[in-house]
Amino acid sequence: MRGHLAIPADAGPRPGVLVFPEGYGLSDQAILRAERIASEFGYVALACDLHGEARELGGLEEVLQKLEPLQKSSACVRGRVVPAYDALLAQPEVDPAKVGAIGFCFGGTMALELALTGRDIGAVVGFHSGLALTAPQDAPNIKAAILLLLGADDPSIDAEQRLLFEQTMREAKVRWEMHVYGGVRHSFTNPRAHERGLPDWLRYDPVADRRSWNAMRAFLDEIWAAPDGGTTATIVMP
Repeated sequence: MRGHLAIPADAGPRPGVLVFPEGYGLSDQAILRAERIASEFGYVALACDLHGEARELGGLEEVLQKLEPLQKSSACVRGRVVPAYDALLAQPEVDPAKVGAIGFCFGGTMALELALTGRDIGAVVGFHSGLALTAPQDAPNIKAAILLLLGADDPSIDAEQRLLFEQTMREAKVRWEMHVYGGVRHSFTNPRAHERGLPDWLRYDPVADRRSWNAMRAFLDEIWAAPDGGTTATIVMP
């Protein structure tokens, strides 16, 4: 598993953020987000591999086939997210007391699955994140504060799913919040969402993209503080 590590320029341990990509795998889009977190927020950010050798899958049918075991098995998905967490903590630039995870689409689900393990993470942010968890009964293990950024017109994450997730978090006494953007569909953060010939309910929305990014920054700034500036590197995750 080959991840892309973005490191702020200034010395000293910093908050670290895992960036889990969409189901297609480690993409330029995920790497760009990690770079932005380093340069704009001053955090260390690891854009995580999903399918090995930093591959990005080309077709939806292949994506669905690869994701099926991750969606059904706690052991399978956690076998991907926990090593990524361990790899980030192993970096000397990272303050192990200040670690979070964000994700896009299925990557958001992966960030939530990491929180379910009870790992010591302070924040989870999901952009158009899937809400179906492999083991919702593990929600009392969550230590992180959770922010979900969703499109109201995303049929893959409808109001019923949002309500069920809300109930799960409330019963587990998790700190959470949810922003729902009216008229916004799935993959609203990805400018390339329309390029793969996918259904019309996957569409980029620049306004929701900007607002959700700013919401994440305010959320993380409340938890940590770090100066700007960044550089990049590549690491191999175990």
